[in-house]
Amino acid sequence: METNEFWENSTKLARMEDSLPKQIFLLPIKVRPVFPGIITPLIVPPGRFIQSIEESSKGAGFLGLILLKEDESDLPSEDNIFQIGVVARILKKINLPDGGMNILVNTIQRFKINSIHTKEPVLIANVSYPEEELGTSKNNIKALMRTLLILTKELAQNNPLFTEDMKLTMMNVNEPAKMADFVCSILNLEKEEYQSVIEAVQINDRLEKVLLFLKKEIELVVLQKKIQEQINDKIDNQQRQFFLREQLKAIQQELGAGEDKTELKYEKLLERLKSIPVAEEIITEVDREIDKFKNSDPISSDYNVIRNYLDLVDSLPWEKPSEKDVNLIHAKKILNRDHHKLEDVKERILEFLAVHKLNPKSKGSILCLVGPPGVGKTSIAKSVAEALGRKFFRFSVGGVRDEAEIKGHRRTYIGAMPGKLINALKITKERDTVILLDEIDKMSQGYQGDPQSALLEVLDPEQNSNFRDHYLDLPFDLSDVLFIATANTFEPIPRVLLDRMEVIQLSGYITEEKVQIFQKYLWKKIFEKNGLNPDSFSMKKETVALLINSYSRESGLRGLEKTFDKLVRKIALKQVLKEKYSKEIREKDLVEYLGPPPFVDDRMTIPKVPGTALGLAWTNAGGSTLLIEAVLIPGKGGLTLTGQMGKMMEESANIALSFVKNYVNNDSLFEKKAIHLHVPDGATPKDGPSAGITMATALLSLVTDQVIAPGFGMTGELTLTGEVLAIGGLREKIVAAKRVGVKKIIFPKDNEKAFQEIPDYVKRGVTFYPVTRFEEVEKLVFPKSKGKKK
Repeated sequence: METNEFWENSTKLARMEDSLPKQIFLLPIKVRPVFPGIITPLIVPPGRFIQSIEESSKGAGFLGLILLKEDESDLPSEDNIFQIGVVARILKKINLPDGGMNILVNTIQRFKINSIHTKEPVLIANVSYPEEELGTSKNNIKALMRTLLILTKELAQNNPLFTEDMKLTMMNVNEPAKMADFVCSILNLEKEEYQSVIEAVQINDRLEKVLLFLKKEIELVVLQKKIQEQINDKIDNQQRQFFLREQLKAIQQELGAGEDKTELKYEKLLERLKSIPVAEEIITEVDREIDKFKNSDPISSDYNVIRNYLDLVDSLPWEKPSEKDVNLIHAKKILNRDHHKLEDVKERILEFLAVHKLNPKSKGSILCLVGPPGVGKTSIAKSVAEALGRKFFRFSVGGVRDEAEIKGHRRTYIGAMPGKLINALKITKERDTVILLDEIDKMSQGYQGDPQSALLEVLDPEQNSNFRDHYLDLPFDLSDVLFIATANTFEPIPRVLLDRMEVIQLSGYITEEKVQIFQKYLWKKIFEKNGLNPDSFSMKKETVALLINSYSRESGLRGLEKTFDKLVRKIALKQVLKEKYSKEIREKDLVEYLGPPPFVDDRMTIPKVPGTALGLAWTNAGGSTLLIEAVLIPGKGGLTLTGQMGKMMEESANIALSFVKNYVNNDSLFEKKAIHLHVPDGATPKDGPSAGITMATALLSLVTDQVIAPGFGMTGELTLTGEVLAIGGLREKIVAAKRVGVKKIIFPKDNEKAFQEIPDYVKRGVTFYPVTRFEEVEKLVFPKSKGKKK
């Protein structure tokens, strides 16, 4: 609708209302009032005032539009409204789907509330219509009117938001009262300021108020224009710099040194970093490096250094990782699919994942999987990554001597590179990667620094949120990375580093477990690796057990996998050469394909002569058995030790000798004789404190000329007074004993708590004897002994 037509219609409708009602339905409105002489739509929310509109429409359709004092007040409507409003007539109404209503009204004239006639269910007021008065002379009104027109035109020229229709309307409105109302309606005022104009019945008062508000608006527009000009000046300066850069770029292209695509790539990097909530230091440093790159000569040495640095920054995942849902049922299926048994390990992993699901922002602990080689430490870490839906990255820290492998080189050095952690995130391009630190126990200190100390910052959840790689030299958040470390033993790991990790121990497998893992996992894997059909041949459980016990007795599965891989390769060769072979592998076939078994019998596990005893030991490769031998040689009570024993075992041997001398109380026996104590397999170093009772038993067997009872293996630390103290690695020692057929195991009573935690299937078939003193050991292994010698 054209503006002239709008005012004509308003005037016609006003003439039609020669007599306005003395009682009207009130409709409270928010934010700002509606001035007389305007046709405007209003949206009425569902509620009691919908009924007011319906009731009003049954008559002449008059509504009293009254402004609320407070938009969100708990007061009743009649106590929260101003006393002067504008009467309007409903032209059209449309029901809305939510129960509200959209109405088109024409505002006519101001009214004043004399009293509230009805409060419920609708709000009806007794009203009067104040007459407009000049309040001053006509000349003053005319002067005020001209001033209003001049200032309004000035505002219209400086404010681009004023449309041509508004400008035309201002030129055509000649009535001072309507002009004041119209100008006020287009200004941006506070609610109370609008209402003060509504309440100004005298025309001169209304014009003066509108002039005051108009003057403030013009001052605001002038200030806004000044700010805009300042901004434009800055933009012009930036454009000038841009044109100069473009000219420089054109010159470089003429010289054959243009790098348009590269510079565009780095500009996008800067925009990307600004859109991410990263530290201001990062944006400043990258911006500085980009400027250096643009101004560097491509043939200079700094050019490629800066370029490689910016490429690294561009490839890193600075964005916050997306939240990934942790499905514990799915995670449990993955762990059971990939690993046999290890129930305590799986339970701890699921607990870790459950905590992560309940609190994704939890820093948590760093997991450290400790166990002999081949028991599945790395594959468990892969399963955790799959269960979390994250990428997996493994790098071995075994043998790392240089701190820069962890924290990178400083860029001042030639050939500087980032550390392996930053490089891992560069490759995976995800900030919540699962990173496996393999063989963390084999790190060592070199002259280039201590890498173990460098890991302290990496593995500390309180510090790694601002990790600084020496090459990157910017704070990077590693708190979303899940670190999992593996080790064969935790003794070499520094205590301060071990404190930052939660150790989960994985024990070796017994023969029954190996048979099941072989049939469930290794069988198909090895066949696929060698390109054979799993139906090419078969093996009974007895043959698999023989393969394990005769060819692969280590704690883990790698030896078994290599041995069976060798067997399958032999069959593959026969298939390719089309030679005949047995479809069922038996014992004789194992000897044919694999040669004589390295573990022939139990000759070195059964004490058969006085001076021998079988001990149980724990090594980095799992549990093992040690047959300790002792003989009398010419001498005067001395002790000769052989078999690559470490300092702790030498101490245990001396303690055992002193104890036995005191125990048998026979000085004449040692006057002309010395003792030679030997641990076979002398090429292998051995150490540990748990061979005390075994050495004492072997010495007692020697000096009393008794053979210990068959079938016993033992472990325990001995004191000079005969106390048997606790040891470590009990499960591994039990597994090693079962592997060689030992059915009776003596162990310290102090280890009963650890003994109870060992699964029953591991202990099945073995009799256990917890002891607290050596006298109990003597009664078990020397049943015919009469006790301590006098």
